[in-house]
Amino acid sequence: MFRKAAVTTVSNGSYLQGQANGRLPSMDSGQPAREGKVVLKKKVTLLRGISIIIGTVIGAGIFISPKGILKNTGSVGMSLIVWTACGILSLFGALCYAELGTCIKKSGGHYTYILEAFGPLPAFVRVWVELLIIRPAATAVISLAFGRYILEPFFMQCEIPELAIKLITAVGITLVMVLNSMSVSWSARIQIFLTFCKLVAILIIIVPGVIQLIKGETQHFKNAFAGNDASVMGLPLAFYSGMYAYSGWFYLNFVTEEVENPEKNIPLAICISMIIVTVGYVLTNVAYFTTISAGELLLSKAVAVTFAERLMGNFSLAVPVFVALSCFGSMNGGIFAVSRMFFVASREGHLPEILSMIHVRKHTPLPAVIVLHPLTMIMLFSGDLYSLLNFLSFARWLFIGLVVAGLIYLRYKHPDMPRPFKVPLFIPALFSFTCLFMVALSLYSDPVNTGIGFAITLTGVPAYYLFIVWDKKPKWFRKLLGK
Repeated sequence: MFRKAAVTTVSNGSYLQGQANGRLPSMDSGQPAREGKVVLKKKVTLLRGISIIIGTVIGAGIFISPKGILKNTGSVGMSLIVWTACGILSLFGALCYAELGTCIKKSGGHYTYILEAFGPLPAFVRVWVELLIIRPAATAVISLAFGRYILEPFFMQCEIPELAIKLITAVGITLVMVLNSMSVSWSARIQIFLTFCKLVAILIIIVPGVIQLIKGETQHFKNAFAGNDASVMGLPLAFYSGMYAYSGWFYLNFVTEEVENPEKNIPLAICISMIIVTVGYVLTNVAYFTTISAGELLLSKAVAVTFAERLMGNFSLAVPVFVALSCFGSMNGGIFAVSRMFFVASREGHLPEILSMIHVRKHTPLPAVIVLHPLTMIMLFSGDLYSLLNFLSFARWLFIGLVVAGLIYLRYKHPDMPRPFKVPLFIPALFSFTCLFMVALSLYSDPVNTGIGFAITLTGVPAYYLFIVWDKKPKWFRKLLGK
């Protein structure tokens, strides 16, 4: 059923050679795979690339949690500035990843770029935290939103039972895993359809909002900066909320080896997607404030539903369905992309070998997909997932800042590396500084959660020496690791 991934023996450049832990060249190195080997096929077109990014970025956040930014900024005007700033900052980060994706043509995203710039230890720590905590918890959180909103039309007059939410969520997670295990083409086609649904959902909010503005409903924008002043404690948390809503712009880099014409399609897909998402997010928030005051928004459990109930009457029943489809698209895109990180980490010798196996007929990294299923189910039926995500928000942005700093380092270390797409140096400098500054401020504003996240991340260091460096492992231990 499975075959080991094909690996060519010629590198894309000297920077890939002579590295520890089986540092392997890209499958896109120009030589064909050895006869009889199975590889992941290039099935990600420009349209599919755009759908991966938009479909993963737009999840439940814009429909549910604008109040996180409003609460931490203190005013309507400041919240809109933060939404815009987070969009521009995310675009800067995405442009940096576009450069990295066109000069290092290997899948794996954060993991691969840290490995190439800084070596195996920080790369292992990144994939360790992603596999054990970040991805299962993030998938469980977005899946719970899917479960809640798919059941919303059936429980309009009463509270939805928590057990029912978790059971339907478990079905949704399983369905996504099966879909990504069975076919790359079908998961991509469904992602395109779900991306279309997301954009329709956003337009359903923006168009009535524009009509309200034309009618002169601007009372909530008067004295837009009046209210509680934004504090040093609140701003980093507001930026965390905003950057979390935009997160997902990096997922196309996880599947670089499957992108057709990556030198052209990766930068194009990233730029088109982030412009659409940023404009959509800002206009959606403007639409909310044409109908809902700042105080009412802070009290709402789901802003989009409250907005729809005010303006659309019975049609508001469709909004929870669109939100559920949006969440399902984020689940699908996230699993599709992150499974490739585990696939590449296994190929490099940092995870059990079975995770780098490809299904011989379906050409999917099936083990790398299904390894997330039990971990996500454990997260789903365990404790407070949102606290867990707070613990590790800082770890995500720490490593993303490190990746972009690695771009600057690679410019110095390998100035002759081919760079089909190149960003001005101030963009990675500004983005990496902002990420690291947010991480530092979070240590000050939320030391408990950040400290716990830091401790969880540090467990990757002894794990690296135990699983990777230690050569004299007992036979049973090596067998367990698939070596």
